[in-house]
Amino acid sequence: MNPQANLIFITSLLLGTTITISSNHWIMAWTGLEINTLAILPLISKSHHPRAIEAATKYFLTQAAASALVLFSSMTNAWHTGQWDITQLTHPTSCLILTSAIAMKLGLVPFHFWFPEVLQGSPLTTGLILSTAMKLPPMTLLYMTSSSLNPTLLTILAILSAALGGWMGLNQTQIRKILAFSSISHLGWMAIILIYNPKLTLLNFYLYTVMTTAVFLTLNTTKVLKLSTLLTAWTKAPSLNTMLLLTLLSLAGLPPLTGFLPKWLIIQELTKQDMAPAATLISLLSLLSLFFYLRLAYCTTITLPPHTTNHMKQWRTNKPTSTAIAILTTVSVMLLPASPMILTIV
Repeated sequence: MNPQANLIFITSLLLGTTITISSNHWIMAWTGLEINTLAILPLISKSHHPRAIEAATKYFLTQAAASALVLFSSMTNAWHTGQWDITQLTHPTSCLILTSAIAMKLGLVPFHFWFPEVLQGSPLTTGLILSTAMKLPPMTLLYMTSSSLNPTLLTILAILSAALGGWMGLNQTQIRKILAFSSISHLGWMAIILIYNPKLTLLNFYLYTVMTTAVFLTLNTTKVLKLSTLLTAWTKAPSLNTMLLLTLLSLAGLPPLTGFLPKWLIIQELTKQDMAPAATLISLLSLLSLFFYLRLAYCTTITLPPHTTNHMKQWRTNKPTSTAIAILTTVSVMLLPASPMILTIV
């Protein structure tokens, strides 16, 4: 892609995100979401492969439907209350429509079908933007309207997302699809705590963004897209693959690593809110996700490649690991001891 065009699209993404995050009026928030959608489409379809074109079409149709629902819910609210302010969303029907619209934008169950397909058809760098930056504006809208939303509906969506995200990722061999289902199950954890402690939702989102960015950048460096190529990638950059193993375990939420922090805090908050059954259920469902993270981790470093006659070992690269990956993997693995400081900031 032309570097100037690439710059324009990235700048438009930043502009759209900034407009949505900083707006108080529903129309401005909707405008930011639309700019974001239109800016990411060329980045998805830049390879001109039929899968990429299909992914861009699916993304456009779902996001257009979700944006129309956002506009419809805000207009319904304005019709009944005379308020266009985002924080003044008080009409129950508007709240239900908005929850559905944001769930569609984020890829929460039952509106999740587009997300794995779109991620599979996109390049790794675009997949990273779709999994992290594109989720920030809808998360901000949820954060601002959290006091008005229906807790029962959000809890059901969250538990279904954690269940289906873990369950459907079990039999995947494409790494981008596995990461898409991982994203869906993480969104379940964010949605379940949104009503009770919105700051924990944002903390979970930030830490998820850091860990996912580390995984995507590492995979992009080693040029790995499938489990079969991941099996032989350890010879390319052994130290980088060891860090990928730890980052994947952190993403799974295992205790000594950073990913355990948001899960621990969410379970603690749910127990305080007398929601111990929901906390137990979502914790058990995260074991499904743990299985495919462990499978990825196993393929990353532990499995030796099969020594057949036609096997070709990858050449070890002398290229140094980028500073961004080094910082992100360190943060993804070693942030748990700093949790008291993080809690004072949050």
